[in-house]
Amino acid sequence: MIARNLISVILLAVVLLASGGCATLQGRDPLQVTVAGIEPLQGQGLELRMLVKLRVQNPNDTPVNYNGVAVEMNVQGKTFATGVSDADGNVPRFGDAIVSVPVTVSAFRMAGQAVEMIRRGGSGPIAYELKGKLNGSTFNSIRFRTQGEFDLPAPATDRDDRG
Repeated sequence: MIARNLISVILLAVVLLASGGCATLQGRDPLQVTVAGIEPLQGQGLELRMLVKLRVQNPNDTPVNYNGVAVEMNVQGKTFATGVSDADGNVPRFGDAIVSVPVTVSAFRMAGQAVEMIRRGGSGPIAYELKGKLNGSTFNSIRFRTQGEFDLPAPATDRDDRG
């Protein structure tokens, strides 16, 4: 009987802590994450590796402490690159920080994207999405997502205007 009551109290405490942790996340403005730079890294075989530098802006009144980062980059709705890092740090309140994450792109994914672009005629907007998370302590991981479109430059045409 005592063990059952103790388990009930522990479960109630866990539920209350969990709901309190979620409540502290409510009212938080989303982080703004953009790609600040990309540097090449040594790859293996059929993969391309890059160090992606993310600028993370925190528009909130409390700092964001993190101890791990995961990102996924999608192009045209398909996974293009993924990466993880066990980096730790913080993004100050109403401040920003650069977070570096090594990402991997497989040659097969690159080929698939190239074939898709050729099939579409190489024109039109390219949709992209960057999503991920900054891992925090229990109940404090923060997910982010940025998306948009860009146009490839139009191919140059050889014109003979000599008449």
